This record gives sequence, C-alpha cells and structure tokens, in this order.
Amino acid sequence: MILFNLQEVTLNLGGKPLLQDASLAVETGERVCLTGRNGAGKSSLLALLGGQMEPDSGIIIRAAVPIGQMPQDVPQSWSGTVFSVVANALAPSGAPAPQPPTGQTPGSIDITKATDKLAKSEADWERYGEIISVIKHLELDPEADFSTLSGGSKRRVALARALICSNDLILDEPTNHLDIATITWLEDYLLRKARTLVFVSHDRAFSAHLATRVVEVDRGRLHNYPGSYAEYPEKREQRLQIEEREFALFDKKLAQEEIWIRQGIKARRTRNMGRVRELVAMRRERAARREKQGNVRMLAQEAEKSGKLVMEAQGISFAYPGQAPLFSNFSTIIQRGDRVGLIGPNGSGKTTLLRILLGELAPTGGTVRQGTNLQIAYFDQLRDTLDPEATVMHNVADGNDVVTIGGNTRHVAGYLQDFLFTSDRLRLPVKALSGGERNRLLLAKLFTRPSNLLVLDEPTNDLDMETLELLEELLADYSGTVLLVSHDRSFLDNLVTSTLAFEDNQLYEYIGSYTDWLRQRRTPAQTAPQPAKDATPNRPAAAKARKRTFNEQRELEQLDQELQQLPQKLQQLEDEQATLEARMADPAFFSADPDAFSRSAARLQQLDTEQTALLTRWEEAENRLQELREIDG
Repeated sequence: MILFNLQEVTLNLGGKPLLQDASLAVETGERVCLTGRNGAGKSSLLALLGGQMEPDSGIIIRAAVPIGQMPQDVPQSWSGTVFSVVANALAPSGAPAPQPPTGQTPGSIDITKATDKLAKSEADWERYGEIISVIKHLELDPEADFSTLSGGSKRRVALARALICSNDLILDEPTNHLDIATITWLEDYLLRKARTLVFVSHDRAFSAHLATRVVEVDRGRLHNYPGSYAEYPEKREQRLQIEEREFALFDKKLAQEEIWIRQGIKARRTRNMGRVRELVAMRRERAARREKQGNVRMLAQEAEKSGKLVMEAQGISFAYPGQAPLFSNFSTIIQRGDRVGLIGPNGSGKTTLLRILLGELAPTGGTVRQGTNLQIAYFDQLRDTLDPEATVMHNVADGNDVVTIGGNTRHVAGYLQDFLFTSDRLRLPVKALSGGERNRLLLAKLFTRPSNLLVLDEPTNDLDMETLELLEELLADYSGTVLLVSHDRSFLDNLVTSTLAFEDNQLYEYIGSYTDWLRQRRTPAQTAPQPAKDATPNRPAAAKARKRTFNEQRELEQLDQELQQLPQKLQQLEDEQATLEARMADPAFFSADPDAFSRSAARLQQLDTEQTALLTRWEEAENRLQELREIDG
C-alpha cells in the first residue's frame, strides 16, 4: 500500500521556492531518510506529508491511517502533565484523553500489579504500560507539568507522543537533545515497532542503522537513492558529476547560439526564427537553473603552540550542594594535540567537567592545573555568546566591518559567505535564524579567534551532513588540542583519540573513540562496589594490614621529592622550546646560519620527545606513590 503519494508538487514560502514539480511515493514498510542542506525544505516536505501544510500546486494523496508525527516545532496548545499530553495521542478526535485508573498516578502505574478488580481492560493496561515505558526511556517525568519543561524536554514529549500514536511515523530530527544511550534505545525501538518511517536526521549513525532508502532535497527537486544510507554518498557524487557534465554541454551550446544570434539572422527566415525561439527557451532554462550551493569553507585561526602539558586533573571530585557526586577522585593528563571526547547521559556532568578543567568552576575535591600559553576558544552549548537582538554581522565582528583570519583582513560579509550566509541574511537579528544557522554563526565567530585549545560543547546540533563533514576535516587538521562533547557517534569515531566516559556516577578514561569505548567499557558488575576482602570469613587476621618496608618507605620519600621537581623540569623544557621556536620564526636566522637552524630544528624534536617522556614518568610516579600511600605505614 502506498502511504504517501506526492505528484508534481510545488511549494513556495516567503517568496523562496522550496519544492518545484516534486514527486515522491512512500510505501508501507519503507524507512525513508530525508537529507539535504539546512533550509532546503526537508521539514516543509514532512509537513506536506503529514497534512500540516498544503502545496501551491500539485496533488498529495495520503492513506487513511493514523500517523505518528513529531514536528520540528512543538505545538503551543499542548498542556497538562507529560503523561496526559502523550496519552492524548491515543484519544479519538474530540474525545477526552485516557486517564490512569482511580487511585493511580502516572508514575505509579505498574502493569505487573494490575488485577481483575481494576476498571481498565487488559488491552488498555498494555497501552498504559507502553506509554510509561516510552516516557521513562526518554528520561521524562510522567507527572511533570508540560508547560514548565525546557525546549529539549518538550521535543522529547513530542517524540513519545508520536511513538505511541502509530506504527507509521513521520519524525523531524528525533535525535536532537537525546544522549547516546537514548539514541541507541530509539534505534532499537524503531527497528522493532515502526512499520513505516519517514525521518529527517543529521545523525549519520542513526540514519545508517535505519534507512532503507534516502531521498535528497536539493534545489527544489527530490532525488531518490534506493538502498542503505552507506551507499548514498557515492550515488550522490555520481549524480552531481552527471549533472555537471550536462550543465557544461548545455552552456557550451548556449554560448554557440549566442554567437550565432549576434551575427544576425540570415536567409531562410522561417527556419532561423525557429532557432531564435529555441535560443529564447534556452535562455529561460538557464535563468531558471538553481546552482548548487557552495560548501562551507572553514579555517580555524591557530595561535602559537601551547606547552606540552595542556591540563592535569589530580583526584578531582564534584558535587552540587545537597546532591550526590557527579564523579569522584578522577585524574587525567591532557597533552598538546590530544582530541578528547566526553560522553555520558544528559545531566551526568559533561559541561560541568569542562568548566572545571577550564577553571570556571572549582572542584569540590582535588586540583586542576593548566599548562602554559593556552589560548582557548569555547563553543558553548547554550550559545550564550550570541546576542539574539544583534545582527548576524554584528555578532561576528562586534560591530566592525572587517575580521582578521589567518593574518589577512577580510570584510565580514565575505567571511560570512564562507559559512553560507547570503546577503539577505546578514542584517537579520540572530533570534530570526534557524538552529543550524545559529550553529554556523557560532562556528564563524569561534574561528575568528586565535586558539590552541578548542572546547566544543555539542557543536553538531542542527548542522547538515556536509557541514558536519567539513567541520570534521577542520578539526582533524587542527594542530592544537580539542575537548569535545557530542552525542554524534560518527563524529566521535572520526575525531577523538581518547574518551572520558561518565558511568554510574563515576568518570573513567579510555584510549580511542566511541567504538573503542563500547568494546572497553565497564559492565555494571565492574563498576559496582566490591565487598571488602577483610570481610571474607576464612581470611587470616594477620593478613588484614601490614606496614611499609624500609625500602618502600624510602621509595615513597624519593617519589615525593621527584614529583616536587617534575613541574620545574617540564617548565624548563617548555621555556627552551618557546625560545627556539621564536628564534626559528625569524626569517634571517636560516640565511645567517643554516647549520644552527638545523641544530635548532633537531633540538625541537628532541624537546618534544623529552616532554612526552617526562609526562609519562609523572603519571607513573603518581600512580606508584598512591599505591605506597595506601599501605598502612
């Protein structure tokens, strides 16, 4: 059965043509991923499929079956508890929403305790159980007042409402504001329960796991790519190459006809006038052509190198007043060039950890030490650095007409074109921009600042896939250090070299990316407190404790003294490195003494090796010192 059928549909919004003679058929059982640039018309196409919008021309045929829809914007009319808003999706039009049985509250419903005495039938109880299960998996409180929720929580309510409404679904960016654990749950849920799925998502891993077909919205047209999402990039590139060749042949023929018309119309007027009419038609076709929008061009301004040691956290803990600790006794060393990913559930403390490492928030236990010559650029999750009332240009250049990028002065309008801001968008207030445009604007502002440490807190939200890939390339080539919070698994896999993971109110460090963490992560049994060995009934009392030996006591004192000297040694190496780098930056140095230049270059490499070895020894000494101190001396 065909669920949706669009035939020659045209849609214009605000004078901007979004769809032009677009046709699309979606059959029951398909999982269709809509993709395309920000602003291409994906959300509008979903609204057409769901009946929230009607086209300017063309025909839309929709099957008469219930559809679960998650719109881009949450309706303002929803009110009541989270449970009632979600359950209302099951009520027929004009009927009251299902309510919990007498004496029950949504949060206390327990299907396993339902008895024959309850007023609800077994089928109704199953639906209540499904509602509660979905709400809980989406980390929502069923008794919370919907009007008091944040924007992200309201979107999760909209997702829950869609999921329980029907097995045929239209979902617009369902993974936004979800953490990795919830995204993987959603993938599994949709694979098990969704019959038909049409969705928009910029999460490449999510799309790869679900899509059986990809439809791209590009310059008003719909392009169909059967098969998995993994096959889509190659097929798209083939289409664009064919299009480019066809445009080149067309333009060549048009140029020849323009030369002919300028030479004048000669004999056999009737046939020549036909040629003129063909030329006029070609001109109209060329004028109507919508060229492919250029790619974002990103260039991060890099400052002078930081010291080899970027950050050291020693035994840090943090807890908000009256709450359980977010993490305890965590230690790590971050070195220049590291790309560190922070992962964990929403609310686990990722942004808090960033603030502690940056010195914006003091830990409740332990110490944090920053390295030398740090210049930090911080992409904040809440976009606090953008003034919503100021224009796009003013936000990037702080009221100036020019910005300095890579030592070159550029007009701010030209610079913003690199981030796909057209001239008609430059003087709009930030509050009028879409989520994707705001993220691009924040990246544009971020990259005007020289840095050797990039701190990125959820930079991937609302960015289209091409922009995501370009951001990946920029960060991969960035020679400084990167701290990255993201729920985008592909983004993490393609970038990070180590991972800090929040697991069961504790923080652990792993080598590698997200996929490496999946393989190495601790199981609940590993993270659970282990019974004290002293409690073992058959353990001899004499083995409960011992004193440090003479050699262990001496080793402890030597390690303590060594650790007091290591910071000074590291500082000396970094000072020598900075002196050599400044000397080699002088163009006259090489011409004056090529041999000295070569010796300085060799010494720089040696200094880098020595610093790495010193940091490794530092970590080993601290671990051994901790072991010795734990012995009852």
